[in-house]
Amino acid sequence: MASEIQKNLVEKNSEYASTFDQGHLALPPAKKYLVVTCMDARIDPAAAFGISLGDAHVIRNAGASAKDAQRSIIISEQLLGTREIILVKHTGCGMLTFTNDDAHAVVKQNLGPTAVTEIGSLDFLPFPELDGAVRKDVEFLKKTATVPEDVKISGWVYEVETGKVRQVD
Repeated sequence: MASEIQKNLVEKNSEYASTFDQGHLALPPAKKYLVVTCMDARIDPAAAFGISLGDAHVIRNAGASAKDAQRSIIISEQLLGTREIILVKHTGCGMLTFTNDDAHAVVKQNLGPTAVTEIGSLDFLPFPELDGAVRKDVEFLKKTATVPEDVKISGWVYEVETGKVRQVD
């Protein structure tokens, strides 16, 4: 039996598909850039960052982690031609609220020792300070051999309270 969420997906998709006329868009992003941002439900990357359908790849993960996004970044650049990376973390991010030890303890408590064994020493990639985390991820992207030197990289903070972005130097 379908959940209410699944029913909503089908209903809303039917509405969307009834007027959809963008099936002709090319596979590579037209503006040749990608955005790495957080999976936080308060962020609407298309609306907040001015991304039209077909313009850019949007890679989302917990905390807008460049390391976690690396596989997708490589595919986007090497197979689909993107030439710029916009990394956007945000205020009020859950990744600011815990440590790896905290996350491992929650997994152990909620899912048991088998889950702890499965995740081993998984780095949940939390960070204690927002601007520093942006700088660290930008530096990672600039230094990794998997991102060509001519790819432009910038780091940003999205303020969930105001909807504004600011660049991090």
